[in-house]
Amino acid sequence: MVAIVTAAESEAAQRRVAGALAATGLRAGDRVALLLGPSPGLIAVVLGALRRGVIPVVLDPALPAAERAALLADCRPALTVEGPAGLDRLLAGPPADLAPAPLGRPMHYTSGTTGRRKGVWSGVLDPDAARALLDEEVELWGFDADDRHLVFSPLHHSAPLRFAMCTLLRGGTVILPGRFEPTAMLDVIARHRPTTAFCVPTQLRRLFAAADAGPGLPPLTSFRLLAHAGEPCPYPLKRRTVDAFPPASVFEFYGSTEGQFTTCSAAEWAARPGSVGRARPGRVLRVDGDGVIWCRVPAYARFSYWDDPAKTATAWRGDEFTVGDVGRLDPDGYLYLDGRRDDLVITGGVNVYPREVELVLVECPGVEEVAVFGVPDERWGQRLAAAVVGSATVESLDRYARERLTAARRPKDYYVVADLPRTTTGKVRRLDLPGHLGLTPPA
Repeated sequence: MVAIVTAAESEAAQRRVAGALAATGLRAGDRVALLLGPSPGLIAVVLGALRRGVIPVVLDPALPAAERAALLADCRPALTVEGPAGLDRLLAGPPADLAPAPLGRPMHYTSGTTGRRKGVWSGVLDPDAARALLDEEVELWGFDADDRHLVFSPLHHSAPLRFAMCTLLRGGTVILPGRFEPTAMLDVIARHRPTTAFCVPTQLRRLFAAADAGPGLPPLTSFRLLAHAGEPCPYPLKRRTVDAFPPASVFEFYGSTEGQFTTCSAAEWAARPGSVGRARPGRVLRVDGDGVIWCRVPAYARFSYWDDPAKTATAWRGDEFTVGDVGRLDPDGYLYLDGRRDDLVITGGVNVYPREVELVLVECPGVEEVAVFGVPDERWGQRLAAAVVGSATVESLDRYARERLTAARRPKDYYVVADLPRTTTGKVRRLDLPGHLGLTPPA
C-alpha cells in the first residue's frame, strides 16, 4: 500500500517523537537504535530524534539475529525501537520543540564488503553547522515545497533516507510505495507523478524490463531529478535512462556512507562517458601516487568510525578522508573510478581492478549482473574469475571478453549463478565469492 507523507504531517509527528524521547530521558548525543520497516513513522522518528540532538542508529529490521545482536552491542543505544508497538509509543509522546535543522546525521553501518561493518559517527552539530549541512544538500538538489519524492530503496540505507528527509524539511511530499517491485513502481509513477527520485542502476534495469514486458513506460515528464548511485551504471542502461527521462533531469553521484564526493549531470556524462563527475560544492578531490582518492570536506561533514580510533586515523589526513577507492582525475577535474584498493587482483604481476572488467562484461548479451574476483593460483599468483547472473553462456562470455579485454584482464574462469552473495545493505560480497562458489575449503 502506498503511503503519502506531507511535510506538515511529518512535522507534527516529529514533535511527538521529540517529546517521547525527552520523557524517556534521552539527551543530545545519546543513540536510539531503530529496527523499523519503511513508513512515515520511521522518517518522523529519525527527524524528531535528530532535531533534538539524539542520534538514530538506523538498522535493517530483517537483520539476522547474530548480526543484529553484534551491531546493537557495538553502538550501545540508550533505547531500541522495533515493531509497530515500539514505533507507536514514540509517536504518542507530548509535542516538544525542534531545532530548525537536524543536529547531526543518522549513524549507519558500512556495508562490510571488506571486513567488519563499521559505524559512521558524525556526533552532534552546533546549530550553525547543522544549518550549513542541510543547506548544502538542499542547494545541490534544489529541494522545495513542490517536490513529490518517490522512494525506491529501503530507508535503512543512507542515500534514500537523506533524500526523503531533505524533501520533508523543505516542505515537500514523500511517496512510500513499499518494497521495490518494478511493475508496481511503474503504476505508482503513473498515478502519483513524482518530481524526484533516487535509485540504483539495478532498479532502473528492472524497471525498463518490466515496462518492455508490459504496457511500456508511463509518462515521465513530471521528473525534474532522477539521481542514481551505489554501483556502476553500464553505458547502454545509462543511455536509455538519459533518453527516457526529461532533458537534464538525470544525475549520477559518487559517495559512500562516510561522505559525498561528486555529482555528474547527463551532459557531463555524455561528454565524458565513464566519469562520475567533478567534486560537489564544498569538496576538493585529490588522487595520490597510489591512485587512492582523497576528499577534502568542511568541518561539519567530518566523521569518525564508531569506537575505532585506529581505523579513523587511517581514513583521515588533515581535512581529507578516503574510503579506499582508487581512480584517476582528468585535467578538468573529472573523476573516473577504478575500484576499491581492497579488491585489487594482482595476476602475473599485473594490477587489475575488478570494476574495469565488470564494466565490459556487463554489456555482454545475456548478462544481468557480474562480479569479478581473484582466486589463488600457483602460476599467476591470482587468476581472475567472474560470477555472472543471466542467460549468457561460458562460451559467449569468453568470446566477448577475448574481443574486448587484454589477456591479463580476461577472466580465466566463468561461473553462471542464480544470484550473488550480498551484504544486508545490498552490496556484493566480492571477497565471499570464492567460498560461495566452493572454490575454497570451508573455514
